[in-house]
Amino acid sequence: MARKPVIDRRTLLVGGGLAVTALGTSLAVPAQASAARHRPVEAPNMYGTAEWGARPPSEPITLLDRKPTYIVVHHTVEPGNTDDFSLDRAFAISRSIQNFHMDTRGWIDTGQQFTISRGGFITEGRHRSIEALRGGTQHVLGANVANHNSEVIGIENEGLYMDVDVPPTLWDSLVALVAYMASQYGVSPDLIRGHRDFNSTACPGDVLYARLPELRLAVAKRLGVKFRQPRPAPLLRPGDAGEDVLTAQRRLRARGYDVPEDGVFGKTTRDAVAAFAASVGLAEPTCQACARSDERGYLGVDVWERLAPR
Repeated sequence: MARKPVIDRRTLLVGGGLAVTALGTSLAVPAQASAARHRPVEAPNMYGTAEWGARPPSEPITLLDRKPTYIVVHHTVEPGNTDDFSLDRAFAISRSIQNFHMDTRGWIDTGQQFTISRGGFITEGRHRSIEALRGGTQHVLGANVANHNSEVIGIENEGLYMDVDVPPTLWDSLVALVAYMASQYGVSPDLIRGHRDFNSTACPGDVLYARLPELRLAVAKRLGVKFRQPRPAPLLRPGDAGEDVLTAQRRLRARGYDVPEDGVFGKTTRDAVAAFAASVGLAEPTCQACARSDERGYLGVDVWERLAPR
C-alpha cells in the first residue's frame, strides 16, 4: 500500500500540482519568534563528553557567537530499538556514534549536539555543546542537517521510529531538553523541527515526526507562550503514488529526465530525483539516520524548491 505523503494541500498545492514554496512556507521564521518572552526552564540532567568517555575532537570546535534558529529532532535508526534502558547503554551508543562519525564520515567529532537514549539519558554529542547551551548566547557548529548546520542545534534520539513510538522515558527527556534549549536560546516552539523539514529524508521517522506538534505544545506549556503550528514538510518516497508523484514526474521530464507519467514513485523516478539533486549541488542529508538508511532519491523540501517550474 502506498504511503500518503505528508503534505498540507491547502498551502502547498496550486492548480493540482505542488507550489514549491517549501522553504518559504515550512521554514520561514515568524516575526513573533524573536519577541517571545519565555519562562525560565530548569536544565535537565545532561552527561558531558568526559563522562561517557568521548575521544577528543580531531580539530578545534567552532563556537559561533550567535544563537541557533532551529531545534532539530532526529532518530538514529542504528543503534536500533533496544530494550536496554541503562546508563551504560546510553554511554555506549554515544561512543558508537562518535566513532562512526569520526572514523567513517570523517568528521571532527560527533555530528549532533545532543543524544537521548531510549532509557531517557541525555548525553552531550559534540564537545562544548553543554557549555554553549548553558551560556545561552553561543552555538556549537555541528554536522547533522546538510546546508543548515550554522542555524540548527540537533538532537539524536536512539532508535528507529518509522512504525513504532518512542518509549515514554525518551519522550519525557526530549520534552525536558527541548524546553530548556528553547528557554535558553529564546526559540519559539514553531521552530522545533524534524530533519525532514530541511532535507530529503524520512528522519526522524514517520511516527516521531507526527508527534512534533505534541512536542511543540508541551514545550510551549513549559515556556508559557503561544505559537502557531508550522506546516508539515512534503516528502515523496519509493512506493508513493498519486497526483504529487505525477507533478514531480512532469517537472523532471521538463528538465530532460526520461521518467514515466504514471503517478507511481518507482525506481526510474527515484533514480531521476537522485540525479537531479546531484546536478543542482544538493549535499546528501547528514545525520546518523541518513547514513544508516538508503534514502537516495527521496524528494523533500530541498528538492521541491529546486524543481519548481522555471
